Amino acid sequence: MPEICLKLHIESLDEGGYVATSPNLPGLVAQGRTLSETLEIAQDVARKLIESYEEHGDPLPPGLQKPGKKLNIDIAVGIA
Repeated sequence: MPEICLKLHIESLDEGGYVATSPNLPGLVAQGRTLSETLEIAQDVARKLIESYEEHGDPLPPGLQKPGKKLNIDIAVGIA
């Protein structure tokens, strides 16, 4: 599978841990105890969602792009 870049929104949860969603890939929701774990789970979920699109012959959502020279990652972390 070729590489695809997508935007992730990562938020810290009041009860601890993080949740990641993507405006580019509907259905992507990943939750983990650490930021690293959350990113790893988000990558797995994204891969499975994209494989599902391909298996069903559905076009990928607009906004997904191949990696370029510059990669922008927006991370919002709430501090109490």
